[in-house]
Amino acid sequence: MPITLRILLAEALGTFLLVLFGCGAVHSAVLTGAQSGLWQVAIVWGLAVTLAIYVCGGVSGAHINPAMTVAFAVWGRFPWSKVAPYITVQVIGAMLAAACLFFIYGPNLAAKERELGVTRGELGSISTAMCYGEYYPNPGGTPLLDDERWSDAGWLEYRGRVLFHHAFATEVLATAVLALVVFAVSDSRNTSAPPAYLAPVFIGLTVAALISIAAPITQACFNPARDFGPRLFAYTAGWNEAAIPGPNGHGWFTVYIAAPILGAVLGGGVYEWLLKPAFHATVIDEP
Repeated sequence: MPITLRILLAEALGTFLLVLFGCGAVHSAVLTGAQSGLWQVAIVWGLAVTLAIYVCGGVSGAHINPAMTVAFAVWGRFPWSKVAPYITVQVIGAMLAAACLFFIYGPNLAAKERELGVTRGELGSISTAMCYGEYYPNPGGTPLLDDERWSDAGWLEYRGRVLFHHAFATEVLATAVLALVVFAVSDSRNTSAPPAYLAPVFIGLTVAALISIAAPITQACFNPARDFGPRLFAYTAGWNEAAIPGPNGHGWFTVYIAAPILGAVLGGGVYEWLLKPAFHATVIDEP
């Protein structure tokens, strides 16, 4: 097997594992009530990131996130020639994980839609489509329900709590923080960073902490492949316009693709321009 193909398959596998565990936790929370709070879902996402890096990082670097791939390329840590292949396999890995979850949870998805009185493909079906793509504000909010059933009017009122600029800023800021941590813990000259073998743990914990803050606002994306791959699968699996473009219009692209990429580039830039020169200067200046 050619080494390039092996690397791409590893990157696809890493993204597959990320989405299988992470979106799997969302499925179990939304459809069965198995998770008792946001932190439980958040820590599963954090573990998913950690495990994916441990499994595939030695082969592909385990970017498992197009935003990080672009940020690494912008700041000279990754060749631009490999950006498109990496992003392609990341999205494919995410779609395959979504397909597996759809098969496993198929009866639960149908039961939840009957419970809420919604038809797949209509506005109310974002209450189950949220297991795949993401929406702002988080459709899991109870004001959407009228006697335990979906209410279009309730959604229209509820969505006023998170406007486009709130959602966009949330994704930019959160992904910038994530990228800042990734750049910091992966710099061998950063003497305050944890040992390399512990870096995935701290990256995963960072993701979990950020989800705890951002999930009520945007469902916490930070990763275009994590959103677009499952969202694209959901579109083909019957959610149609409820998945793409969804009720947020251009938000599926601006908030969940463009904002994380912008945030990752900015976060990487903060490290490269503000912190990294200080670490390197310290090393150089020592006798």
